[in-house]
Amino acid sequence: MTQETSGADQNINPPSFVPSAGRRQRPSASAPQSFAPARSRATGSSGARRSGDDAVEASSARSITPDNGGSADSVTSSSQHAVGAATPPPSFSPNARRAARRSTPGDAMPQSIAPTRARRSSGSSRNAVRPASTPADPQMSRPAAASLRAGRGSISPGAGVARAVRPRHRAGRIAAIAVAVLVAALVVSVFGAWTWVNGRLNKADWLTDSADTPASTWLILGSDERDGSTDYGGVDDVSGYRTDTILVLTKPKSGASSLISIPRDSLMNVDGQYMKINSVAQFAGNKALVGEIETLTGQRIDHVAQIKFGGLQEVVNALGGIELCYDEDVQDAYSGLNWQAGCHTADGATALSFSRMRYADAQGDFGRNARQRQVIAAIVKKASSAQTLTNPAKVSKLASAGLDSLTVDNKTTPFTLLSMALAFKAATGSNGVSGSVYWSDPDYYVDGVGSSVLLDDAKNTELFNELAAGTHAAGTVGTLAES
Repeated sequence: MTQETSGADQNINPPSFVPSAGRRQRPSASAPQSFAPARSRATGSSGARRSGDDAVEASSARSITPDNGGSADSVTSSSQHAVGAATPPPSFSPNARRAARRSTPGDAMPQSIAPTRARRSSGSSRNAVRPASTPADPQMSRPAAASLRAGRGSISPGAGVARAVRPRHRAGRIAAIAVAVLVAALVVSVFGAWTWVNGRLNKADWLTDSADTPASTWLILGSDERDGSTDYGGVDDVSGYRTDTILVLTKPKSGASSLISIPRDSLMNVDGQYMKINSVAQFAGNKALVGEIETLTGQRIDHVAQIKFGGLQEVVNALGGIELCYDEDVQDAYSGLNWQAGCHTADGATALSFSRMRYADAQGDFGRNARQRQVIAAIVKKASSAQTLTNPAKVSKLASAGLDSLTVDNKTTPFTLLSMALAFKAATGSNGVSGSVYWSDPDYYVDGVGSSVLLDDAKNTELFNELAAGTHAAGTVGTLAES
């Protein structure tokens, strides 16, 4: 029904305002007069002035036009085709400023022109209806609202949040739980290993009350004490024990770590009595030996680790052998070493003989010191390799072999042993300092003692001061290295 008089029922919607889903489009029909474009003082196609009723109708049309004017052209396209090329009235013309203005929760879309889906007008080729304004949903993200306003799809309020945010939160919680479980497992493993190692440490009273010094310093001793578990071979087996291997490991706060040998025949004066340094612990006690080393180096000994030669043999066997090199053929009955010049994989017994042999070495005890440092470097290198550390059975066997033959000071902990191993690795690497102390006479004879090594106290004090300060250059040091 069309509205013919101004007194008609005002509650009846004109056909142009019947919801789109409930009416048919009439491509060739003329636009109802009530929907004819009108403006104040405007003329139609014939130039005649429109009546007052038309003005009222236009005013009504303007009053329901969406603020942004974005969909008015689509709604009126059929009517405009019917009247020809009439200019759209202001109320149905797109307004750039209104279109750019963001909608607010108070912007309501008239139900009569809110399309349920995109459709084409009868007189337009591709003029699809788009939403006039974006519903203001407080749960909708800005990118989702912008996408809806641009006509790139439709989303229900809050759906974008549910699809995009919640899975990320769930994944984040799962990752956090996984990390927590791994950390807890690591703590338990470390604590278990710590407890196991600490419970198997053999401790003794070694340390003195000397003043502390800046660097961390370890005294490493190799003892020929017989425990009945190893056949040492040779004719130089003796009763009691001697500390035939004496090494000072120093880790400064900054700079190169160092590993320095002290010859076993170095002459010491302990309480007015001369003796070789390798017999001090047996005749004067553990603290007396540590005190002599502190006097020689000018540095406090923080920790002591003594390993029996039999333990060295078991450690090498637990590793499956180590790579050793020596450029001389050796047939030494004293140490039991049978060696062909070159590099070979040595088992525990061969490594032990290799580190004890001195009579067949042209450099005597000094050459033996160098080979002992080589054995230690080879053990540390293989023990810290990925091949060993990723083999739990080998690690367990290695730890058991080492701890069974190791004696440490009362203050040593598993962390101390780890720090010592890392310092060993650094000192025996290309950036470390290694060698022997300085001496003034390698064949100094003393009645009742025999041939001894007379050390150069002044040069050794200077050497260890530089090593403790970390100012000494990497490389090899000692009288033998400089001669």
